[in-house]
Order: sequence, then C-alpha cells, then structure tokens
Amino acid sequence: MGLTQLARGAGCGSKLGKDVLLEALRGLPLPSGDPDVLVGPATLDDACVYRLRDDLAIVASVDFFTPVVDDPATFGAIAATNALSDLYAMGAAPTLALAVCAYPKDGDLTVLGAILAGGAQAALALGCPVLGGHSIDDPEPKYGLAVVGTAHPDRLLTNAAGRAGDDLLLTKPLGVGLVATARGAGAAGVDVCARADAWMLTANRDASEAAVECGLTAATDVTGYGLLGHLHEMCEASGTGAEVLAASVPRIEGVDALARAGHLSGGLRRNLAATAAHVEFDAGVDEVERLVLADPQTSGGLLLSVAPTRRAALERALARRGVQAWPVGRLTDGAPGRIRVHAGA
Repeated sequence: MGLTQLARGAGCGSKLGKDVLLEALRGLPLPSGDPDVLVGPATLDDACVYRLRDDLAIVASVDFFTPVVDDPATFGAIAATNALSDLYAMGAAPTLALAVCAYPKDGDLTVLGAILAGGAQAALALGCPVLGGHSIDDPEPKYGLAVVGTAHPDRLLTNAAGRAGDDLLLTKPLGVGLVATARGAGAAGVDVCARADAWMLTANRDASEAAVECGLTAATDVTGYGLLGHLHEMCEASGTGAEVLAASVPRIEGVDALARAGHLSGGLRRNLAATAAHVEFDAGVDEVERLVLADPQTSGGLLLSVAPTRRAALERALARRGVQAWPVGRLTDGAPGRIRVHAGA
C-alpha cells in the first residue's frame, strides 16, 4: 500500500480549517510587554521572530503533514522544503532543524528511514542540518521539521507590511492540491504528477534572497489555505484590500482538466467556503479559476508584495537567480481583508 493510501488528507491540505484553529486559539495567552517579540501569533504569519540584538533576530516555525506522494524519500524532501519555506517567507536564513515524525510501530522501517533521509538531505542541501527530532507511534504517517533561522530585525519580510498600491507577484504556479487528490484516486497522469512534484521540491530560498536584496518588507508563502486564504491573511494584517486577476494566476499544466473532473479535496472545499465572506468574484471568473485559487498548496511559492517603483529591480533579481514570477494583482485601499477577483489578465 502506498503512503498516500494511509492518510486521510494530503500535504498542507490536511491542515485544520482556519475557523476551527482560531476558535481553539481563543484562550491562548499572548506575549505582551516584550519589545523583542517582533512577530508573534497575532498576525498569523509564517514564523515567529524574536530579537536577540539590534542586528540579529531568531526566526522559528514548525510544519509537518501527511504524505502527498507515495515515494518515501520524495515525501520527506517535499516536507522539508515546505517547512523551510516558512523561514524564507520571513526573509530568514535557516540555521538548524528538528524532525517531527509519526509512523506506525509495525510499519516498514526502511520506508521510515527513507522519509527521514529524504528530508534531512533536502534540508542539508539548503544549508540546514537536521540535528534531532521526535517520533510517535501513529497509524497515519506524518513528517516535517521544526526550523530555526536568523535574520536582521530591520530586513524582515512579514505578512503585515504590505501597502496599498503594491503589486503582487507569485513565484510558483498553483494546482498541486488538485494533483494530489487526483493521484490518490489513480486519475493523475505521470506528466502532471512530475510537474507538481518538481514545483514542490523547488525551494523558495532564491526568491527570498531576491526580495530581501531589493528591500521588500512584505511576503507570505502560499500553502494550505490556498492563494486567496493566504492573501486574505496578508490583507488583514496589512490593513489593505486586494485585487486578483484570475487569468494572470499561473496554473500547473494539466490541473484544469483535473478540476473539471471533480478531483477536489476536502481542504479545497473548506477553503472555498471560507472565502465566501471576504472574496467577491466577477461574473467572468469561471469555475476552474475559482477552484484553483482556493486549492491547498503544499510547498507553494512566495506571494511578494512590492512597490511599483521596486518591481523592475525585483524582477531582475529574481531572473538572475532563475526564479519565475507572475504578477497576479495588487493591494488596494479597500476594506482590510476584502479581495476582488477580476476575470481579465
């Protein structure tokens, strides 16, 4: 039996819905009065940030999930790449990681070993050694990393620093959730699976470095809540609205057919329902476009918010590093968190 057959969800699509999570966090005691807590839980950002010195901050996060592919080493590598993306979304450089693992005690230990090795190798290739971790017995496999990195406190990327008028650029196409769901049903072709896997294995390091080099201050990575969900978080934290141009949003080749065939995960349906209160679609935005915008991404790209005066420099910096980026919309003066999706490019 493949790894994905042992899991109820797939990748970041297995996250708790935001409404459920926020309800559970209502009683969470929040830090107060410590000026060195630069980013805490209040803005739902990708990682927390604690200032140690005027020129040094610690950035930390944890991310783990159920299998999104059947190959154990590839699963481990995708999970590690996804976890490190939380640091890159903050403009941080990774320092070390700890593995988080759940696996059935009577399972094939060679599979577990391949998961752990795949994750450690992917992290080490990005300069982040996995120095320890924790495991539990669980019939449903899960794997990820707790990651720690560093950044200059004055050169952070946060989801709260966007400004009305900023352009929005996305560094990976959408659709890996649709591919994962179709793969679980045996309905995804080899080519579309290979394209999805290649994007999930692509680290956001170079995009992050380009953003910091160009003086950007606002970014987030697009994962389990889909493009619209994570853009909504950015808008709420930044006090802006947003416009998205549906036809400009990149999609992995082949995912449109999977969406039309109805390979929709529970996470996608949940994300669609969650957008109803704050997203307005133009009549010309077709059903496939709406589905893809809500599709849960695993190891998705960075959503960069850039002032128009810096956009050309950012695009040059990204191109020098071989990073593709697609303009997908802009932040606006609208009501905080409100998103309008237009049909045109």
